[in-house]
Amino acid sequence: MLGYIIRRILAIFPVMAIVAIFVFLLLRLTPGDPAAIIAGDSATPAQLERIRESLGLAEPLHAQFVTWMGQLLQGDLGTSIISNQPVTRLIGQRIWPTLQIGTLTIILSVLIAVPLGVLAAWRHRTWVDYAVMTFSVLGFSIPVFVIGYIFIKIFAIDMRLVPVQGYMAPLQDPQGFFIRAILPCLTLATIYVALIARMTRASLLEVLGEDYVRTARAKGVKEHIVLFRHALRNAAVPIMTMIGTGFALLISGVVVTESVFNIPGIGRLTVDAILARDYPVIQAMILLTSAIYVFVNLIIDLSYSLFDPRIRY
Repeated sequence: MLGYIIRRILAIFPVMAIVAIFVFLLLRLTPGDPAAIIAGDSATPAQLERIRESLGLAEPLHAQFVTWMGQLLQGDLGTSIISNQPVTRLIGQRIWPTLQIGTLTIILSVLIAVPLGVLAAWRHRTWVDYAVMTFSVLGFSIPVFVIGYIFIKIFAIDMRLVPVQGYMAPLQDPQGFFIRAILPCLTLATIYVALIARMTRASLLEVLGEDYVRTARAKGVKEHIVLFRHALRNAAVPIMTMIGTGFALLISGVVVTESVFNIPGIGRLTVDAILARDYPVIQAMILLTSAIYVFVNLIIDLSYSLFDPRIRY
Protein backbone atom coordinates (compact mmCIF):
# COMPACT_ATOMS: atom_id res chain seq x y z
CA MET A 1 0.00 0.00 0.00
CA LEU A 2 2.76 2.46 0.96
CA GLY A 3 4.64 1.78 -2.28
CA TYR A 4 1.47 2.32 -4.29
CA ILE A 5 0.79 5.65 -2.55
CA ILE A 6 4.37 6.83 -3.19
CA ARG A 7 4.14 5.88 -6.89
CA ARG A 8 0.82 7.70 -7.23
CA ILE A 9 2.19 10.82 -5.53
CA LEU A 10 5.30 10.79 -7.77
CA ALA A 11 3.04 10.46 -10.82
CA ILE A 12 1.36 13.73 -9.84
CA PHE A 13 4.43 15.80 -10.77
CA PRO A 14 4.60 15.01 -14.52
CA VAL A 15 0.82 15.40 -14.77
CA MET A 16 0.94 18.84 -13.15
CA ALA A 17 3.94 19.83 -15.33
CA ILE A 18 2.00 18.98 -18.50
CA VAL A 19 -1.02 20.92 -17.22
CA ALA A 20 1.19 23.93 -16.39
CA ILE A 21 2.77 24.00 -19.87
CA PHE A 22 -0.63 23.60 -21.55
CA VAL A 23 -2.24 26.36 -19.47
CA PHE A 24 0.63 28.79 -20.06
CA LEU A 25 0.63 28.31 -23.83
CA LEU A 26 -3.15 28.37 -24.05
CA LEU A 27 -3.42 31.74 -22.32
CA ARG A 28 -0.52 33.37 -24.16
CA LEU A 29 -1.56 32.18 -27.63
CA THR A 30 -5.24 33.09 -27.40
CA PRO A 31 -6.37 36.62 -28.33
CA GLY A 32 -6.65 39.26 -25.60
CA ASP A 33 -4.39 41.79 -23.91
CA PRO A 34 -4.45 42.39 -20.13
CA ALA A 35 -2.69 45.72 -20.66
CA ALA A 36 -5.61 46.99 -22.76
CA ILE A 37 -8.08 46.04 -20.00
CA ILE A 38 -6.00 47.77 -17.32
CA ALA A 39 -5.35 50.92 -19.37
CA GLY A 40 -8.86 51.36 -20.71
CA ASP A 41 -10.17 52.36 -24.12
CA SER A 42 -8.40 55.73 -24.27
CA ALA A 43 -4.86 54.38 -23.69
CA THR A 44 -2.13 55.25 -26.17
CA PRO A 45 0.23 52.63 -27.66
CA ALA A 46 3.04 53.99 -25.49
CA GLN A 47 0.97 53.54 -22.32
CA LEU A 48 0.05 49.99 -23.33
CA GLU A 49 3.69 49.15 -23.94
CA ARG A 50 4.71 50.50 -20.53
CA ILE A 51 2.05 48.40 -18.83
CA ARG A 52 3.15 45.28 -20.74
CA GLU A 53 6.76 45.89 -19.66
CA SER A 54 5.72 46.38 -16.02
CA LEU A 55 3.77 43.09 -16.11
CA GLY A 56 6.58 41.20 -17.84
CA LEU A 57 4.41 40.54 -20.88
CA ALA A 58 6.87 42.27 -23.23
CA GLU A 59 9.49 39.56 -22.64
CA PRO A 60 9.84 36.62 -25.05
CA LEU A 61 7.45 33.72 -24.39
CA HIS A 62 10.16 31.33 -23.18
CA ALA A 63 11.49 33.94 -20.72
CA GLN A 64 7.97 34.48 -19.29
CA PHE A 65 7.56 30.72 -18.91
CA VAL A 66 10.91 30.26 -17.14
CA THR A 67 10.09 33.12 -14.75
CA TRP A 68 6.65 31.69 -13.97
CA MET A 69 7.92 28.13 -13.45
CA GLY A 70 10.68 29.44 -11.17
CA GLN A 71 8.09 31.20 -9.02
CA LEU A 72 5.84 28.14 -9.09
CA LEU A 73 8.57 25.81 -7.86
CA GLN A 74 9.08 28.15 -4.91
CA GLY A 75 5.37 27.99 -4.07
CA ASP A 76 4.70 31.47 -5.44
CA LEU A 77 1.57 31.58 -7.62
CA GLY A 78 2.28 35.16 -8.60
CA THR A 79 0.43 38.43 -8.14
CA SER A 80 -2.89 39.37 -9.69
CA ILE A 81 -2.31 41.91 -12.42
CA ILE A 82 -5.74 43.43 -11.78
CA SER A 83 -6.02 43.63 -7.98
CA ASN A 84 -2.24 43.56 -7.34
CA GLN A 85 -2.76 41.03 -4.53
CA PRO A 86 -0.91 37.70 -4.13
CA VAL A 87 -2.86 34.93 -5.87
CA THR A 88 -2.47 32.62 -2.86
CA ARG A 89 -4.25 35.23 -0.71
CA LEU A 90 -7.08 35.58 -3.23
CA ILE A 91 -7.56 31.81 -3.40
CA GLY A 92 -7.35 31.53 0.40
CA GLN A 93 -10.12 34.10 0.75
CA ARG A 94 -12.39 32.52 -1.87
CA ILE A 95 -11.91 28.77 -1.54
CA TRP A 96 -13.69 28.32 1.81
CA PRO A 97 -17.21 29.28 0.63
CA THR A 98 -16.79 26.89 -2.33
CA LEU A 99 -15.52 24.04 -0.14
CA GLN A 100 -18.31 24.57 2.39
CA ILE A 101 -21.07 24.63 -0.22
CA GLY A 102 -19.50 21.71 -2.11
CA THR A 103 -19.12 19.53 0.98
CA LEU A 104 -22.69 20.18 2.14
CA THR A 105 -23.97 19.45 -1.35
CA ILE A 106 -22.18 16.09 -1.57
CA ILE A 107 -23.36 15.07 1.93
CA LEU A 108 -26.95 16.03 1.04
CA SER A 109 -26.71 14.26 -2.32
CA VAL A 110 -25.41 11.00 -0.80
CA LEU A 111 -28.05 11.02 1.95
CA ILE A 112 -30.81 11.35 -0.64
CA ALA A 113 -29.38 9.51 -3.66
CA VAL A 114 -28.15 6.25 -2.13
CA PRO A 115 -31.51 5.37 -0.46
CA LEU A 116 -33.30 6.34 -3.69
CA GLY A 117 -31.00 4.12 -5.74
CA VAL A 118 -31.42 1.22 -3.31
CA LEU A 119 -35.20 1.69 -3.37
CA ALA A 120 -35.26 1.75 -7.18
CA ALA A 121 -33.17 -1.44 -7.40
CA TRP A 122 -35.24 -3.19 -4.72
CA ARG A 123 -38.51 -2.25 -6.49
CA HIS A 124 -37.10 -2.85 -9.96
CA ARG A 125 -39.62 -2.35 -12.81
CA THR A 126 -42.31 -1.00 -10.50
CA TRP A 127 -43.76 2.53 -10.34
CA VAL A 128 -41.20 3.36 -7.62
CA ASP A 129 -38.32 2.47 -9.95
CA TYR A 130 -39.83 4.46 -12.82
CA ALA A 131 -40.45 7.47 -10.57
CA VAL A 132 -36.82 7.52 -9.34
CA MET A 133 -35.48 7.17 -12.87
CA THR A 134 -37.78 9.92 -14.16
CA PHE A 135 -36.51 12.23 -11.42
CA SER A 136 -32.93 11.28 -12.33
CA VAL A 137 -33.45 12.14 -15.99
CA LEU A 138 -35.02 15.49 -15.07
CA GLY A 139 -32.22 16.19 -12.58
CA PHE A 140 -29.42 16.27 -15.09
CA SER A 141 -31.51 17.40 -18.09
CA ILE A 142 -32.54 20.80 -16.68
CA PRO A 143 -29.74 23.41 -16.61
CA VAL A 144 -28.53 24.22 -13.11
CA PHE A 145 -29.25 27.95 -13.39
CA VAL A 146 -32.90 27.19 -14.31
CA ILE A 147 -33.24 25.00 -11.22
CA GLY A 148 -31.65 27.76 -9.14
CA TYR A 149 -34.08 30.41 -10.36
CA ILE A 150 -37.06 28.06 -9.81
CA PHE A 151 -35.97 27.48 -6.20
CA ILE A 152 -35.46 31.22 -5.68
CA LYS A 153 -38.95 31.93 -7.02
CA ILE A 154 -40.64 29.27 -4.85
CA PHE A 155 -38.71 29.32 -1.56
CA ALA A 156 -37.27 32.85 -1.42
CA ILE A 157 -39.76 35.10 -3.23
CA ASP A 158 -43.14 33.35 -2.88
CA MET A 159 -42.74 31.53 0.45
CA ARG A 160 -40.09 33.88 1.94
CA LEU A 161 -38.43 30.99 3.82
CA VAL A 162 -34.82 31.87 2.94
CA PRO A 163 -32.90 34.87 1.56
CA VAL A 164 -32.70 35.21 -2.21
CA GLN A 165 -28.91 35.43 -2.36
CA GLY A 166 -25.85 35.94 -0.22
CA TYR A 167 -23.28 34.17 1.90
CA MET A 168 -22.44 34.18 5.61
CA ALA A 169 -19.31 32.61 7.08
CA PRO A 170 -20.26 29.68 9.39
CA LEU A 171 -17.96 30.86 12.20
CA GLN A 172 -19.52 34.30 12.07
CA ASP A 173 -23.15 33.13 12.10
CA PRO A 174 -23.79 29.34 11.84
CA GLN A 175 -27.56 29.72 11.50
CA GLY A 176 -27.21 32.43 8.89
CA PHE A 177 -24.75 30.26 6.97
CA PHE A 178 -27.10 27.26 6.80
CA ILE A 179 -30.12 29.39 5.88
CA ARG A 180 -28.21 30.96 2.98
CA ALA A 181 -26.62 27.64 1.94
CA ILE A 182 -29.91 25.76 1.59
CA LEU A 183 -30.85 26.94 -1.91
CA PRO A 184 -27.36 26.64 -3.50
CA CYS A 185 -26.94 23.16 -2.00
CA LEU A 186 -30.40 22.03 -3.14
CA THR A 187 -29.74 23.40 -6.62
CA LEU A 188 -26.43 21.60 -7.01
CA ALA A 189 -27.69 18.45 -5.27
CA THR A 190 -30.43 18.03 -7.86
CA ILE A 191 -27.81 17.07 -10.43
CA TYR A 192 -25.69 14.89 -8.16
CA VAL A 193 -28.68 13.10 -6.63
CA ALA A 194 -29.70 12.14 -10.16
CA LEU A 195 -26.24 10.84 -11.08
CA ILE A 196 -25.52 8.99 -7.83
CA ALA A 197 -29.02 7.45 -7.66
CA ARG A 198 -28.69 6.07 -11.20
CA MET A 199 -25.22 4.67 -10.44
CA THR A 200 -26.42 3.13 -7.16
CA ARG A 201 -29.39 1.50 -8.89
CA ALA A 202 -27.32 0.11 -11.77
CA SER A 203 -24.56 -1.25 -9.51
CA LEU A 204 -27.01 -2.76 -7.07
CA LEU A 205 -29.05 -4.47 -9.81
CA GLU A 206 -25.87 -6.10 -11.10
CA VAL A 207 -24.91 -7.36 -7.63
CA LEU A 208 -28.45 -8.53 -6.80
CA GLY A 209 -28.19 -10.94 -9.74
CA GLU A 210 -25.15 -12.70 -8.27
CA ASP A 211 -25.36 -16.27 -6.94
CA TYR A 212 -24.36 -15.37 -3.38
CA VAL A 213 -27.30 -12.96 -3.11
CA ARG A 214 -29.72 -15.65 -4.28
CA THR A 215 -28.13 -18.05 -1.79
CA ALA A 216 -28.55 -15.56 1.05
CA ARG A 217 -32.20 -15.07 0.16
CA ALA A 218 -32.73 -18.84 -0.09
CA LYS A 219 -31.31 -19.21 3.44
CA GLY A 220 -33.94 -16.80 4.70
CA VAL A 221 -31.68 -13.82 5.36
CA LYS A 222 -33.79 -10.74 5.87
CA GLU A 223 -34.13 -8.50 2.82
CA HIS A 224 -32.69 -5.37 4.44
CA ILE A 225 -29.57 -7.34 5.46
CA VAL A 226 -29.22 -8.69 1.91
CA LEU A 227 -29.54 -5.18 0.49
CA PHE A 228 -27.39 -3.15 2.85
CA ARG A 229 -24.84 -5.65 4.21
CA HIS A 230 -24.21 -7.91 1.23
CA ALA A 231 -25.28 -6.16 -1.96
CA LEU A 232 -24.65 -2.47 -1.28
CA ARG A 233 -21.15 -3.04 0.08
CA ASN A 234 -20.12 -4.99 -3.03
CA ALA A 235 -21.70 -2.34 -5.25
CA ALA A 236 -19.89 0.48 -3.46
CA VAL A 237 -16.82 0.78 -5.74
CA PRO A 238 -18.55 2.46 -8.71
CA ILE A 239 -20.72 4.49 -6.32
CA MET A 240 -17.61 5.81 -4.53
CA THR A 241 -16.07 6.65 -7.90
CA MET A 242 -19.14 8.67 -8.83
CA ILE A 243 -19.20 10.48 -5.46
CA GLY A 244 -15.50 11.35 -5.61
CA THR A 245 -15.62 12.50 -9.22
CA GLY A 246 -18.77 14.46 -8.45
CA PHE A 247 -17.04 16.26 -5.59
CA ALA A 248 -14.09 17.23 -7.82
CA LEU A 249 -16.48 18.42 -10.53
CA LEU A 250 -18.46 20.31 -7.93
CA ILE A 251 -15.48 22.24 -6.58
CA SER A 252 -14.30 23.20 -10.04
CA GLY A 253 -17.70 23.73 -11.64
CA VAL A 254 -19.73 25.89 -9.28
CA VAL A 255 -19.32 28.96 -11.46
CA VAL A 256 -22.98 29.28 -12.44
CA THR A 257 -24.35 28.52 -8.99
CA GLU A 258 -22.03 31.01 -7.28
CA SER A 259 -23.09 33.66 -9.79
CA VAL A 260 -26.81 32.94 -9.34
CA PHE A 261 -26.64 33.00 -5.53
CA ASN A 262 -23.94 35.69 -5.21
CA ILE A 263 -21.47 33.46 -3.34
CA PRO A 264 -17.89 34.81 -3.20
CA GLY A 265 -16.19 31.51 -4.08
CA ILE A 266 -13.47 30.41 -6.48
CA GLY A 267 -16.01 30.00 -9.28
CA ARG A 268 -16.70 33.73 -9.37
CA LEU A 269 -12.99 34.44 -8.89
CA THR A 270 -12.25 32.37 -11.99
CA VAL A 271 -14.93 34.10 -14.06
CA ASP A 272 -13.69 37.55 -13.03
CA ALA A 273 -10.09 36.55 -13.84
CA ILE A 274 -11.03 35.22 -17.29
CA LEU A 275 -12.97 38.38 -18.15
CA ALA A 276 -10.02 40.55 -17.07
CA ARG A 277 -7.36 38.31 -18.67
CA ASP A 278 -5.72 38.05 -15.25
CA TYR A 279 -3.11 35.44 -16.27
CA PRO A 280 -1.66 34.61 -12.82
CA VAL A 281 -5.09 33.98 -11.31
CA ILE A 282 -6.33 31.90 -14.28
CA GLN A 283 -3.18 29.79 -14.29
CA ALA A 284 -3.39 29.22 -10.54
CA MET A 285 -7.08 28.28 -10.67
CA ILE A 286 -6.55 25.71 -13.44
CA LEU A 287 -3.58 24.20 -11.61
CA LEU A 288 -5.61 24.09 -8.39
CA THR A 289 -8.50 22.37 -10.17
CA SER A 290 -6.15 19.80 -11.69
CA ALA A 291 -4.56 19.15 -8.29
CA ILE A 292 -8.02 18.61 -6.74
CA TYR A 293 -8.88 16.06 -9.45
CA VAL A 294 -5.61 14.18 -8.95
CA PHE A 295 -5.93 14.18 -5.15
CA VAL A 296 -9.57 13.08 -5.18
CA ASN A 297 -8.78 10.27 -7.62
CA LEU A 298 -6.01 9.08 -5.30
CA ILE A 299 -8.41 9.06 -2.33
CA ILE A 300 -11.01 7.16 -4.39
CA ASP A 301 -8.50 4.51 -5.46
CA LEU A 302 -7.33 4.02 -1.88
CA SER A 303 -10.91 3.72 -0.60
CA TYR A 304 -11.67 0.80 -2.94
CA SER A 305 -9.93 -1.71 -0.67
CA LEU A 306 -12.13 -0.64 2.26
CA PHE A 307 -15.28 -1.79 0.45
CA ASP A 308 -13.90 -4.66 -1.61
CA PRO A 309 -11.35 -6.84 0.25
CA ARG A 310 -10.34 -8.47 -3.06
CA ILE A 311 -8.63 -5.22 -4.10
CA ARG A 312 -5.05 -5.03 -2.87
CA TYR A 313 -2.24 -2.63 -3.72
